[in-house]
Amino acid sequence: MAFERACALDEVRADQGLAVTLGRHEIVVARDGDEVFALQNECSHAAVALSEGEVADCQIECWLHGSMFDLRTGKPTNLPATEPVATFPIDVRANPDGTSDVYVDTETTLNGVTPA
Repeated sequence: MAFERACALDEVRADQGLAVTLGRHEIVVARDGDEVFALQNECSHAAVALSEGEVADCQIECWLHGSMFDLRTGKPTNLPATEPVATFPIDVRANPDGTSDVYVDTETTLNGVTPA
């Protein structure tokens, strides 16, 4: 696995994802409580950034058409989206100063979906 630093953990708000570019991939980093997730930052239904939608109940919303995607699996939980988005392994690493950073492996997907 090839983890790259994506952001500081405190940059990721509880109610909205954070857009991050890692290499050729656009990623959205999102939180649900203490859990952190990384997904492809593009709705599988339309070319819309998921990072612009709200995060709630372990889902992220595509603000344009209202599809919701499960942060754990990348699967849509309602229409109009029917295809999942790629999900990526993350590693939250503590720093000596007490802060934490989020690292993402974009070479591997957790759900087998090839990122766009």
